Order: sequence, then C-alpha cells, then structure tokens
Amino acid sequence: MQVSPSEDKIPVGGAPSSPQASGDGLYFCDGQRKVDYVLVFHHRRHGSLRSPAMVSQDQLSIVSNGNFPPPAGSDAAAGRGGGIRREEAASVGEVFMELGIARGSEPTEAAEHEMHLIRQEFEANLLEAGLEVERDRETKIHGPSFTRIHAPWPVLCREAEFLKIKVPTKQSYELKEESGFGSRMSTVWRKLKLPFQPNVPHQDQGSTKFLSHCFSRDKLHMYNITSKDTFFDNTTRGRIVYEILRRTVCVRTCQTIGISTLIAKGVYDAAFPLHDGDYKVTGHLEERNDRQVLFEEWARYSAFYKYQPIDLVRKYFGEKIGLYFAWLGVYTQLLIPASIVGIIVFGYGVATVDTNIPSLEMCDEHLNFTMCPLCDGACDYWHLSTACGTARASHLFDNPATVFFAIFMSLWAVLFLEQWKRRQISLSFSWDLTGIEEDEEQPRPKYETILLQKQQRTQKKKKKKKKKNEPEKQEDGTVTGKDRWRQKLLSAMAAGVPTVFEKLTWKDRLTGYFMNISSILFMLGLTFSAVFGVIIYRITISALMAMSPDPEIKSNVRVTVTATAVIINLVVILILDEIYGAVALWLTELEIPKTESNFEERLILKAFLLKFMNAYAPIFYVAFFKGRFAGRPGSYVYVFNDYRMEECAPGGCLIELCIQLSIIMLGKQLIQNNIFEIGIPKLKKLIRALKEKEPSQKVKDEERRPQQWNLDYALVPFEGLTPEYMEMIIQFGFVSLFVASFPLAPLFALLNNVIEIRLDARKFVTELRRPVAARAKDIGIWYNILSGMGKLSVIINAFVISFTSDLIPRLVYQYMYSPTGTMNGFIDHTLSFFNVSNFKTGTAPHNSDHGDVTVCRYKDYREPPWSPDAYQFSKQYWCVLSARLAFVILFQNLVMFLSLMVAWIIPDVPKTIVQQLKREKKLLVNLFLQEEKEKLQLIQSLFVKDATLQPKSQSPTPGQAFPILGRYSTLPSGPVAGDGGGPRVRCRAASFSQFTEKISSLPRKENANSKHTAV
Repeated sequence: MQVSPSEDKIPVGGAPSSPQASGDGLYFCDGQRKVDYVLVFHHRRHGSLRSPAMVSQDQLSIVSNGNFPPPAGSDAAAGRGGGIRREEAASVGEVFMELGIARGSEPTEAAEHEMHLIRQEFEANLLEAGLEVERDRETKIHGPSFTRIHAPWPVLCREAEFLKIKVPTKQSYELKEESGFGSRMSTVWRKLKLPFQPNVPHQDQGSTKFLSHCFSRDKLHMYNITSKDTFFDNTTRGRIVYEILRRTVCVRTCQTIGISTLIAKGVYDAAFPLHDGDYKVTGHLEERNDRQVLFEEWARYSAFYKYQPIDLVRKYFGEKIGLYFAWLGVYTQLLIPASIVGIIVFGYGVATVDTNIPSLEMCDEHLNFTMCPLCDGACDYWHLSTACGTARASHLFDNPATVFFAIFMSLWAVLFLEQWKRRQISLSFSWDLTGIEEDEEQPRPKYETILLQKQQRTQKKKKKKKKKNEPEKQEDGTVTGKDRWRQKLLSAMAAGVPTVFEKLTWKDRLTGYFMNISSILFMLGLTFSAVFGVIIYRITISALMAMSPDPEIKSNVRVTVTATAVIINLVVILILDEIYGAVALWLTELEIPKTESNFEERLILKAFLLKFMNAYAPIFYVAFFKGRFAGRPGSYVYVFNDYRMEECAPGGCLIELCIQLSIIMLGKQLIQNNIFEIGIPKLKKLIRALKEKEPSQKVKDEERRPQQWNLDYALVPFEGLTPEYMEMIIQFGFVSLFVASFPLAPLFALLNNVIEIRLDARKFVTELRRPVAARAKDIGIWYNILSGMGKLSVIINAFVISFTSDLIPRLVYQYMYSPTGTMNGFIDHTLSFFNVSNFKTGTAPHNSDHGDVTVCRYKDYREPPWSPDAYQFSKQYWCVLSARLAFVILFQNLVMFLSLMVAWIIPDVPKTIVQQLKREKKLLVNLFLQEEKEKLQLIQSLFVKDATLQPKSQSPTPGQAFPILGRYSTLPSGPVAGDGGGPRVRCRAASFSQFTEKISSLPRKENANSKHTAV
C-alpha cells in the first residue's frame, strides 16, 4: 500500500509535559493546545520504535508534530508542532509503527490490520483538513487508545465562516425598557424573582446587547477578539471539529464518509468532545468552570426551587438540549396554575360530599334498594347501601366543578402551546438563531452501506449482460461489419448509464414498509390482548371473591379487583414500553432513512404510536367500554360462555377511571424515574467498567491520575432526547386527555417534573458524555404531537363528562323528571326493575340470605317487567342519550372557539422582539455603511498620497479635481470633470484590493462622459 504525502505527519504524543496539561487533561502534551475532540479505538497489538534503517516495506514512517520526545541534539526542532514542514522531518525524529506483517512480529488478524489502515488514512485526511492530531505514545495489548484532535485558529475561522456561525461584534446597543406602570411592575417582579435566580457568573448582562453577525474572515476587525483561544467557546470548537469529522472521507481503504460510518463499522469505538474538567468544585467559587457551575446551580436537588440557567445550558450543551430544558421549564411553570385549580376542584368535592343528595340516597339504608346479583349462581342479592363508600368517593371527582375544570384544562393546553411559541421566539432571538439555515446532513452509515451494495449488484448484472452481448470475433480476433457498429452502440449506451445512484427508491424499501405495517399491527394486537387478559382476570377474580363466605371480602370486591388489575396493567405497560422502544428502533432501521433527522422523525412517530396505545388502552377501556356491553339481568353477555362481562360500579365508572389513571400515572413516573433513569445507567456503567478494566491495567491506573478523556470515555454515551421528550409527552396526555376524571393529575405532574428537571440535569452533567452541540430553532415534530394531543383532549374530555360521569343524567332528571326540581329521587329514577322469575335456569342465586325476593334492581334506563315493552330501552334512555350527544357537540365547539380566541389574542412573536429585530437590522446596516465609509476614506487618502508623489507636469489642471468620497459614494472609472457637463453614471463599487495595485494601472485620460457621484 502506498502512502499519501500527508500520511507521514500523524503525530504521536507522550506523557504530559506541563502541569496544566497533567492537571486538567484538557490540552495536548505541550500544555497549550486544547483538546477539542477525542477519537477512541481499542488497541490490540504492539507498536515498535525502530531506527530508519530497520524499516521494512510493511512499515510506515510517522513524523511527530513536536509532541514526541526528539532525539538528542534536536531540542529546537521539537518546540511547537502542527506546522512542521516536510524537509524538517529528519530533524524532528521519526516513529515507525508496524502496519503490516513486519519481520519477526506475530501475524495480526486481517480485520484489525484493515481497521488500522482505515484509521491511518482517516487521520491523515484530518491533517490535510488543517486539524492537529495527537495519539497516545504508549503501546497497549488491550484497552482503549485515544486520538486527540485540536483545531487551530485558521481552521476555526474557515469552518465558522462556512457554517455561518453568528458571533458578537463590537457594536452594542441599549435595550429599551418599559416606562410607567409596566416598568414598575417589571422591577417589582425582578425583585421577587431574585431569590430564585441561580448564581451564574455573567448571567445578568443588564440592558446592553451586542450585535451578532455571521462570522467572516474579512471582518475580523469588527469582532471583539481578546484571545484567539477563547473567542470560540469549547462548544463551538467541538461542533466545528465534528463537522470536519462528519465530511472527511476514506477513499483508498474503504468507501466511507464521516466518523459516524467508521464508528458503525467498528473502526472507532467512540468520538466525543471533552467535558470542561471535573464537575466537583475543588478551588474558589470564582474559578469554577461551566460544568461545575451547572452542577452546583442546576444539577443539585437542593436547587429545585431555582430557575434553570438556560443560557448556560445552551452554551455548554448546544441549542437542541437547551430548547428541551427550556420547554420542560415552561411546561412545569404552567402546571402551577393548573395544579391550584385542580386542588380547588377537588376541595369543592370534599366540601360538598356531605350535602350531595345522590350519595346520601345511596347510603340511606331505609330506602332498601335490593340489587340483582353480581354473578350467576354463587352471588346473592345485595343492598345498594353497601356501596356507600364508592358513591362518596365518586363525588370527589364527579361534581359540577368537573365541567369547569375540563374547559379550563383545554384552554390551558392552548395557552401552554402559545406561551411556548413566544418563549421559543425569545430564545431564538437571544441565542442568535433567527435566520439560520438548516445544516446539510450527510447520509446515515446504513444508508450508504445499502446503497453501495445496490451499486455492486447492479455492476455485476451489467458485467454479465456485457459478456452476453459481446460480438463474435473472427479467428484473427477482429470485429467486422455489423458487429463493429453494434459494439460501438453498446459502449455508447454503457457510457450514458450513471454508475452512482443518488438515492434508494421505494422498491428498495418495500420489504421494510411491509415489515413496518405488519409489525405495528401485531404490536397493537398485543396491546389489546394484554388489556383483554386483564379483563378476564377482573371477571374471574370478581366471581371467586363473590363466592367467598367472608362478608368483608364480599364488600371489598370492586376495590380489591380494581387495584390489583391496575397494578398488573402497570407492570405490563412498563415491560411493553421497553419492548416497543426497541421494536420502533428496529422498524425504523428497516425503512433505511437517508439522514439522521428523517430517522429521528420516523422513530418518534412509531415509538409514540406504540407507547400511546400501550399507556392509554386500559384507560380507554374503563372510560368508554366497560359496562357498555354487559347486557341486563336475564340476558347478560358472556365471555367464553362462562364469564359475564363486568359492569360499572353503582356510582359509575368514573371512580374506577380515576383509580386506573392515578396508579398508572404515579407508578409509571416513580418507577421510570427511580429505576430506569437512575439505576439502569449506573448498572450499565459498572458492567462496562468491569469489562474494560484488565487486571494488569489496574496497577498502572492507580499509579497515575486519569486524564479527562479517560474519565469521559467511562461515561454513558448520549443517545438523543427522544426518551426524555417521550416521557413528558405521555405525562402531558395524562394531564390533558383524562383530566376530567382526576383533577389532581396536574399536581402530581408538577411534583414529578420538579424532580425530573434536576434528575435530567444531573444525568447530563455527571453521567453522560458531552454531546455534540446541535443547532435547532424549535423542538421539531414534538410540537405537532403536543398540538394534536391538545385538540384530542377536547374531544376525549367531552365524552368523559357526558358518557362516563353521571353529570348529564343528573341535569336531565333535575330539569325534566324531578317533581320538585331537586335531586331527590335521582337514584330510584336511574334503577330499573327485574322480575327474578325471568332469570335463566342456573343463574339465580342458589342460597339467598334476603328471604323471598321477587324484584331486584339494576342500573339502566329500561322498561319494567309489567310494561308491554318489558326490558326495552325507555324514553328516559333516549332523552339522556340525546342530551349527552348535544353536550359533546356544545362542549367541543365552545372550547374550540375559545381556544382559537386565545391563540388569536396572544401573538406568536412578542412585540419587544419585533422591535428589537428591526432595530438590530438597522444598526447592522449602519455598521456596514460606516465600515464602507472608512474604507472609501482610506482609498481617498491613497489617491491624495499618490497625487502628491506625481510630477508637477502630471498634476491635475484647475479644471480637474479628485473626487470627494462620501458615505454613499461609488467609485469612478477615472478622474472626474469639474464642470460636470457629462451625464451622471453610477459605477459599480470596487473592492479595496483593486486599489492596492500600482496607480499606473488606472486610466489617465479624462473621460468627459463620466462623473463621480457624491452624496
């Protein structure tokens, strides 16, 4: 294998040579150049140091950039590295590393050798791109080896201009402050918030803001560059290096583009930027780095009452992660008023439970409502007063205030989305994200691999087809006549066929689409099967407990069965959640998305669909299906011909819906937060550390302090924000979709999020590797999902109030059927009669303790047995059904109208941001015009200086004059006539470089038709 000229400059670093480098582990061995990025691979064989005379053909000479200790007498050559010239290589010293099977060495595996060659070519290409690379000097048999990368100032400037990174200029302006009453209120509000603000240095920049502009190497004088090492912060430097790594190619050893492809192929194990040192504060508070500030003021549980330092989070982790925590903060803050209203609604239910007439009637033993048996044969008749506790508990959540709370929460969801849009615009303005362009994305590694396989298959087919179509030759090998023209035509046609496919077509993805559809349908069927299995459990356990001779067990059948079934549902949901996450990832890979953004969007949609159905299917069943298809006494609906379909409690299904929602919501949050987000990452980290730490390596590691790249490599890799968003989106569904049945849901969500923010913050600061900063203007597809769930919540809450609760039947009875216009007699009105002689054989109670019962009651609107239409739906049923449907239509249209009004009243872009954007644009224009004016004044001074150097014979006549260059001047093509007789011609503005040439190149003759324009 031949080596390119740039491959002889891969540097090899030794031990740190300065206290700064050894103490922080953030610099190269010279202690001056920052480590902007780290590549990690597992070293599995020895390197060797040899003299140049001992190098064989299978070895490569790698020239140090000054970090490797040079031989004696070459100290001067080993100063600063990175910019070493080829002819100076001999004075620096050479390191010879075995690439192939050298003489006397053991044979290495072909795969390891190939990966070594790929790494060598890739790092050589990084050097050609201007980066500086440093490797570990020591050789290892096993364990990770680190390649450190530094981006010098010219590379940073070039890439910052290419990526259009906005940087602050020297120009600043004062932000306009409110006046009058608004100003006083803002001042009071700032003072009230002061104890809740984090102690972050340089957080409050006052009323001054610096203008920002896309970086340009031609305008370095406009930027406040105090130090080239700190002008671009570590986040920006890491992003710039990642962009170079992302587009660097390996052509000779493998047809790949970017570091992601190499990691997928196993050439490298990991690639990541470094954290800013340890997160624990060891010195003075004033000397804290950004990571330590984030840990002290953001990631500690004791800081739960403080605002988040969002600007510092964005500075350290990038805009994408900053937007997530900003969104989570807005969501948590708006849960405070929702929680207060929910507590008030719950308090109203507690205060009115003793005066609620339906509950009092159910608890009145003197009314003596004898109810029909709950099961066939073994179950006895029972009195309605035994369900008194359930009726009282149901009123806590099923009261007139529930309607108000459902309307409030629907408007709250709209207000939350509008508030987030305004907050997002404000952050985009303060973070200089306005007007940024979408970054061009490279294809994913798997997409490239499958595309390459397709190309290879097509080329093989072409070769076979070409062999079949080759013309027959004569004995002497010549092609004659018709065959000659045929050969030319085939070669021309082959030349016209492109050899590279730009993209994969739907035919290439057809198998993946089929697997997606079939797998998703199977998973949905699995979810419904799990729900049905729990239904069977409830039915069988209810029948078994009803047959128990213990009266205490009989009286607690519903509560016991409901609680245990919900716990089973919770366990099933948690298990299926993990399965569905892995399945969604597998299905998305089968679709072969081209870019990471396409992959992420498709993954989110699949995971959300599966997890949404998994989390809410049991709740949907209780809310809308339970008890609807149970039948009536004498004509029940049976499952497997033996078990009756379960019915709602006498107080309605709303209390069971409340129990179901509360246990699933609280259990899911507590278990996922405490076990999945804390325990599992720590367990993975422990297992990984045990696997990678060899016994022979422990002694070496104890003798020296680990560098920052060793510490960061031991952390958990960052795998995206999808799990974090998904958890909050599912919680948002619990808060908004079924909030009419559980007014305390916003309160529990608020308490969870207060912990969740600090938990996620601690995970990002201490448990995860530092992610590459990614620019983002919004939260992407998650906003569309939130908007859709907000609209769906209006419909679901309308159906919950009208069909699941007893609000509509109560209103219909009070205003249509009540003799006194009150709720007295409501329970008797909702209970129908059944003649026990109409029981089917074997379904009546075998042994009854209630004596001779001729008629029992059941909850439904049906005609009595003495009616000509016995057991048919009564007029009251159709009246209540009409009222329920009318309420759904009225509620939905009212809430939708109010939501549109709220969205129309609240502007998406705050007025202050609009004014500041206009002002910044005007100031930028003035700044560039001022720069142009200074440039033209400099050009004028050159003209004047040149005129003074001219001989007197060539001095301008009184009729001639040099132009007076003004602010809006354009440059003339020659001297301007003073009389101004010719027409005015506006000439194109020339660049400054054109006037640095010799003055002799300018025209000397007077042009009567040209005149300089001065304003």
